[in-house]
Amino acid sequence: MSAIPAPAQILTDDLRHALRRAQDQVNTLVLGKPLQVRLAFVALLAGGHLLIEDLPGLGKTTLAHALAATLGLDFKRVQFTSDLLPSDILGVSVYEAQNRRFEFHPGPVFTHVLLADEINRAPPRTQSALLEAMAEHQVSIDGQTRPLPDPFFVIATQNPVDLSGTYPLPDSQLDRFLLRMALGYPDPAAERTLLAGTDRRDLIATVSPLLDAPRILALQRAVQTVHTSDALLDYVQALLARSRSQPGVRVGLSPRAGLALLRAARAHALLLGRAHVLPEDVQALFPAVAEHRLVAEADTHPTDLARAIVQAVPVDA
Repeated sequence: MSAIPAPAQILTDDLRHALRRAQDQVNTLVLGKPLQVRLAFVALLAGGHLLIEDLPGLGKTTLAHALAATLGLDFKRVQFTSDLLPSDILGVSVYEAQNRRFEFHPGPVFTHVLLADEINRAPPRTQSALLEAMAEHQVSIDGQTRPLPDPFFVIATQNPVDLSGTYPLPDSQLDRFLLRMALGYPDPAAERTLLAGTDRRDLIATVSPLLDAPRILALQRAVQTVHTSDALLDYVQALLARSRSQPGVRVGLSPRAGLALLRAARAHALLLGRAHVLPEDVQALFPAVAEHRLVAEADTHPTDLARAIVQAVPVDA
């Protein structure tokens, strides 16, 4: 049996230090949300995308801006509205009379970090324009496939679907987000600091990037080398099986959801300085991976179902 590699064999000291400093910097900009900041880095390192869902004014966009400022990557923001068209995101071919040919003008999706702000305020046709980009890191326009920059990371924010002017994201697009999370209200100490201190936008404008594209790609490659034992795979498979028989669940988790859970767990272990995944990594991430993928019966809530599934499956399953 091959030995589990030590953390030093996966990350250099310089890379580990840069990653720690990047997390610390985001935590200074988004106060009192260390768990949510860690989840954001998990999504990035696992090569996935992040959906932040909560009420307006709780810091969803601030977290996205803080991440972008810290990552040192090309960044673009799209404010989703009811009249936004797919071409406003992907780009459009325009006829150039001087050259007598169509020239492609790339849209904001051609960037490293795309903030899709209030994504569920756009109609489904526009929302679906991101599907291929998020899944394949490419877009097909006018019969031509155009690759996107690497890394490519979508941070989408959305308001609760019961607010006016929102369109629920289809299941096919929800599945493209590796993690979904909420921020919630700040604790009293963090809220007092926010009220008495400098505006977060002004602080974000002053920070320096602590990572860049080559180092992020190196971190993503390191995540792929994090060890998962056969027993850990048994545990993940048991969670998937339980999700399909759990009372209150109409549609359980797919094998793709299991792969997403493993990718996220590897990134979580790496962030904590380990070269192997523990059941605790899976348990910590299961709600963020599973809740938006579970299809619940009318009288149940995905949050309660995810918690019940974890409680029902013993670690030694």
